[in-house]
Amino acid sequence: MNVENIKAQMRKGVLEYCILSILSNNDAYASDIINTLKEAKMIVVEGTLYPLLTRLKNAKLLSYRWEESTQGPPRKYYELTEEGQSFLNEMDGSWKELVNAVDLIHQTK
Repeated sequence: MNVENIKAQMRKGVLEYCILSILSNNDAYASDIINTLKEAKMIVVEGTLYPLLTRLKNAKLLSYRWEESTQGPPRKYYELTEEGQSFLNEMDGSWKELVNAVDLIHQTK
């Protein structure tokens, strides 16, 4: 087994949760989301983000708006919808349960 593959799968599994968490703080431009994820070592390939944003938008968890930019074309800013905030709240509870379960199992070794 390859540890790097397992780590990549673990990150991939929580990436949508991380995106929603980032947007719960402030609306963000895609490159801001990418930078935050890169700083946290959660994403390596930028092309990964755009399909996730589209999927979250189609699920009505995100919306976006266009804003004029002083440095080029208008920018698309993503924001959490009310439905997205409710979903994130549920995910917060699920995340805590998962972390507690893994910790409990890990402590028994």
